Amino acid sequence: MTASPPSCDSEQGYSPSPTVRSTHALRRKDRILHLRRSAKVTTSQWRKAVVYWIGAVLIGVISVVFAKIGDWAADSRSEIIGWNPWVMLIVTPVGLAFITWMTRTIFKGAQGSGIPQTIATLHIDNYSMVDRVLSLRISLGKILLTSLGLICGASIGREGPSVQIGASIMHAFSRFLGQSNIAARRSMILAGGAAGMAAAFNTPLAGIVFAIEELSHSFEQKASGRTLTVVVLSGVTAIALLGNYTYFGHADVTIPIGTAWIAVLTCGILGGLAGGGFSAILIRISKGIPGWIGRFGAQRPIAFAAACGLILAIIGIGSNGSTYGTGYAQAHAIFNGTEHYPASFFILKYLAMIVSYCSGIPGGMFAPSLAIGAGIGGWIEQFLPHTAPGAVVLLGTVAYFCGVAQSPLTATIIVMEICDNQQVTLALLATSFLAFGVSKMVCPRPLYTTLADRFMEATERAAKAAANVSQISDPHKK
Repeated sequence: MTASPPSCDSEQGYSPSPTVRSTHALRRKDRILHLRRSAKVTTSQWRKAVVYWIGAVLIGVISVVFAKIGDWAADSRSEIIGWNPWVMLIVTPVGLAFITWMTRTIFKGAQGSGIPQTIATLHIDNYSMVDRVLSLRISLGKILLTSLGLICGASIGREGPSVQIGASIMHAFSRFLGQSNIAARRSMILAGGAAGMAAAFNTPLAGIVFAIEELSHSFEQKASGRTLTVVVLSGVTAIALLGNYTYFGHADVTIPIGTAWIAVLTCGILGGLAGGGFSAILIRISKGIPGWIGRFGAQRPIAFAAACGLILAIIGIGSNGSTYGTGYAQAHAIFNGTEHYPASFFILKYLAMIVSYCSGIPGGMFAPSLAIGAGIGGWIEQFLPHTAPGAVVLLGTVAYFCGVAQSPLTATIIVMEICDNQQVTLALLATSFLAFGVSKMVCPRPLYTTLADRFMEATERAAKAAANVSQISDPHKK
């Protein structure tokens, strides 16, 4: 019989060779190192996640504070008008002149809606420039100056500024984390902007769609997961502080297929024409107002803002104060059927929005656009007795809003969420896409994208001018 090989059993006296022991030790060491690295990665990921969550909660808190300040501003304006409506002939011009001075000195760069600036930062590669656009100082200026504009009677909203504020907060947290990856930093900006929109309207789903459709114009899985988390947390924070409210309340209306859909065609066409015309006017103004008025505005911006304020006050007095501010109270009354405004309401509100934009003060266009759309729907409903009045108001709102923003999905979901009604979703979609097509014929380029391009061009010109000045002052500087 052949002898069996020695057993590895220690009972038989066999011990591994030094080479085998060394191999086992190396494998154990590799496993320990792998576990340590995994623990470090997991800890780092959790730390980043917690920072995202803190940022999202902070956006929700600041949006609620901004909303409360906006409500206080509207109440203050109402008290001024109740005391003497003619006093607005002084308050509005002086207020707009002061706001313009503030935006050109203390809060330089705070003017405008905030949405074009946020879109621009997603395409700017110079991150020192992005840091200036999304600075917390400008965010503070947006809150203070937009609220002051509401007191003075400007036809502006806080939703656009909320987008830039949310983007600024998440950008600040991104810098805190030391993120150098451009895609990751842009993802944070995108998530913050969407969260600002969601918290301002209490419309989480609309915030996510807004990020995809308007801000990024694309869908990235990595960005969408982060955006979803930030939007939901900021929305939950707003609900926890304000309660589970809807912007317009609850609408228990339906639009059955049939003759009621005449309202879809009517509102879609008229809303698209009006919204597209508004966008075309603002795009033309962004290039510069023609003639002596444009020269006056460029040479004496503070005096020009005061002149715009005087026009706003005259329009406000002519409308019995209905064109001042966001227009939320008027839109809510039209939607609930407690007030019936003539066609002059949305026409004058339309003009007030254009004048407010021309003045260059901070302020958004979403809430006033909803008010104009509600006014259009409220006017159309008298000619369409076969459709529920509240339903026509909703269709007019979504049509004009989409005509301005040219974002049919965002418009549909915002209106659906602010009225807490999913029964009219199909009609809202149809109206929105019809208005989108009509608006594109009137204004081929989207408003916010075009304004973002203008903003980037102006920023690049300013950077080149600063570089030229630096070169002249120091000719030896390379």
